[in-house]
Amino acid sequence: MARKEEPKIQPNNDLEKKIIEAFEVFDHSGKQIVDVREIGTILRSLGCCPTEAEIQEVILATENKEATGNIPLANFLPYMCKVMIERRFYPASAEMLLAAFRYFDKEGCGYLTKERFTQLMIEEGEPFTQEELDEMMQTALDPVTNTITYEYYINQLMVAPRNVYEIAYKLEEERKRLEEAAAKKRDATSLLRSLQN
Repeated sequence: MARKEEPKIQPNNDLEKKIIEAFEVFDHSGKQIVDVREIGTILRSLGCCPTEAEIQEVILATENKEATGNIPLANFLPYMCKVMIERRFYPASAEMLLAAFRYFDKEGCGYLTKERFTQLMIEEGEPFTQEELDEMMQTALDPVTNTITYEYYINQLMVAPRNVYEIAYKLEEERKRLEEAAAKKRDATSLLRSLQN
């Protein structure tokens, strides 16, 4: 007997909508399942900045236990909602990025050469893949000077569409407000009941 197809997961709020949209870009089968190798890209498309170890943590927490190598949306969505509300994998601020660039700009020129930038991205900290580096260069590299004017690059990074973390923050604030309102209502109801007795 053929297995019945699961109904598509529908978003309950803007945060879930953004996560589902990012997930579906890599759901090539249309069955709300992605290959584990896509998780890092999905996380980064959501504005997250995870390390490779953190990507593995997400995979371990959300991977389909019966069909390893796949991540179902049903596992990924609740996990990522929690991650976003907790502000895990949050990107660095513009000030932190600027301080890092200035640290490596020993001459104080306001830019790094393509070669120096490439060296730093491949050799320092958690290394970037060539594909990640090429994608970064599309935005970072000034094709005329062949340098990365880092203040301009940071501004390019900061001009992002509505940040998913902002949506998560607003959602959490609304949840807290509703909980407080419910608690006040319970307190008022309890007080009225005690007066009746």
